[in-house]
Amino acid sequence: MRIDAHQHFWKMDRKDYGWITPELPVLFRDYLPSDLEPHVQKHGIGKTILVQAAPTIEETEFILELSETANFVAGVVGWLDLEDPLFKEQYRRFCKHPKFIGFRVMIQDMGDPNTVLSSAYLEALSYFAEQDVPVDLLVLANQLPQLVQLLERVPQLRGVVDHLAKPPIASGVMEPWRSHMAEIAQYPNIYCKLSGMVTEADRKGWEKEDFTAYVQETLDLFGPERVMFGSDWPVCLLAATYDEVVDICRQALQDRLSPEEFEAVFGGNAAKFYKLSEL
Repeated sequence: MRIDAHQHFWKMDRKDYGWITPELPVLFRDYLPSDLEPHVQKHGIGKTILVQAAPTIEETEFILELSETANFVAGVVGWLDLEDPLFKEQYRRFCKHPKFIGFRVMIQDMGDPNTVLSSAYLEALSYFAEQDVPVDLLVLANQLPQLVQLLERVPQLRGVVDHLAKPPIASGVMEPWRSHMAEIAQYPNIYCKLSGMVTEADRKGWEKEDFTAYVQETLDLFGPERVMFGSDWPVCLLAATYDEVVDICRQALQDRLSPEEFEAVFGGNAAKFYKLSEL
């Protein structure tokens, strides 16, 4: 089954999406399951992974509730406050919901990325590594040294790097992004999402070829068994339609993968990483 491993929903009246402002008019509106369903159906995508878009417990509760109305949502990646001594209680409460499959650490939004190396984060992530819980890692390319240090301290973490760690696609620069990703790929429990690329390119003037080197480099580093397609819809609409995002990945991968590997990237790997055994 094909899976979109990274998409979002939101309702603006919730007031916890501070990053979505009127200056981003295409995003400054509600996005709900009925808006996405025609796109996934068009591309034969049977399931999606719904990812948190606000660092609040309340938003995770909201998207879990929303997932109950969307049969195509296979699982929800929520948010936990890992600096709260009660983070395990938060986790256990969310685990009662059948679609809760993991959580996301938003290193991108940390004023100091070294925060992820604090004792609170290391203790929490070590706990989740022991439990083999899937963890999404939202990180910028210039924060990859901190992620490398985190993995040195928590080497068993079951993690997936969102959006290829947002490399500088607009400029076409590969280093030091590539070298840091090579270090990260050495950890066999770490995967990478082919998502969020269009917003790192020239949003008004990108070409499909702009992404090929980054996708193929990621494929070479992680192997076809540890990369997964994600649309990052509706954030992708800042630069591309859902159709265009799918086409970008297909073009970059079409000559590099066997039919079996292609299906793994477009579904099987996400099912394996997030332990979606029923799919």
